[in-house]
Amino acid sequence: MTKLQHALRRNWGLYLMLVPAIVYLIVFHYFPMYGVTIAFKDFSARLGIMGSPWVGLKHFTRVFTSPNFLPIVGNTLVLSFYQLVVTFPLPILLALMINSCFSKRLGTVLKNITYAPYFISVVVLVGMMFIMFAPRGVFNQILVFFGAQPRLFMGEEQYFRHMFVFSNVWQTTGWSSIIYMAALSGVSPELHEAAVVDGASKLRRVISIDLPMIVPTAAIILTLNVGGVMSLGFEKAYLMQTPLNIEIAEILSTYVYKKGLLDIDYSYAAAVGLFNNVINLVLLSAVNWFSRRITKSSLW
Repeated sequence: MTKLQHALRRNWGLYLMLVPAIVYLIVFHYFPMYGVTIAFKDFSARLGIMGSPWVGLKHFTRVFTSPNFLPIVGNTLVLSFYQLVVTFPLPILLALMINSCFSKRLGTVLKNITYAPYFISVVVLVGMMFIMFAPRGVFNQILVFFGAQPRLFMGEEQYFRHMFVFSNVWQTTGWSSIIYMAALSGVSPELHEAAVVDGASKLRRVISIDLPMIVPTAAIILTLNVGGVMSLGFEKAYLMQTPLNIEIAEILSTYVYKKGLLDIDYSYAAAVGLFNNVINLVLLSAVNWFSRRITKSSLW
């Protein structure tokens, strides 16, 4: 009897519990992958995926020769990396600050305050931004009070990326710090006690004990974030778009939506989406390789 047969016979109940999850993955995640063939066909809803004629790389040629495609890819990359650079280190800093807080009660209050914005929906968040940053909104009233001219924050191109990224900082930093707080909870108090005996300051203990403990977790989170760098949230970008900022606010996810559902060009939209996912896969594999070489931590 092989090891696999022995394991199946001994733990058949546990393996039986896996069956619904495996069926779910196959039916709702793997089987739908066949739909990517739409990118290689002239898809017709009347003919269906199977009956639509195969056209090869025709739609990819259309994508790469479109005058709008490269600027949209540029918008996506700039916004994605801007958001990654700003939002990735802040949860780490927040977790270290809360973990080093002298009062547990104060730390709990800070957690509740920073976690709360995460539970605000994207639609409500963007609505709040349009109200607060309107020409007569509270932020422009503050500018007028100090003698400055009111500005159209939600309309002008120069403010779009800053508004997008820093509203995300406000909404997600506290929630994203949870995983780092969990990693810090595993740090042995004996290490800090020994460091205190050796005369280490609070900052030195954070740098020498706490920070190295969360490096593997940070490496995994960074790998996942880079793997989705081309997949910015569709809802927020779409809701923040206006006729004045559309040149810089149009990104791949909103472009796919407009081409696929508004222009009814399913094959073209599928080609753009497939290109987007291939780039994400390449970036994920590359960063995972670097993470494994540098930090010895990786997804695979």
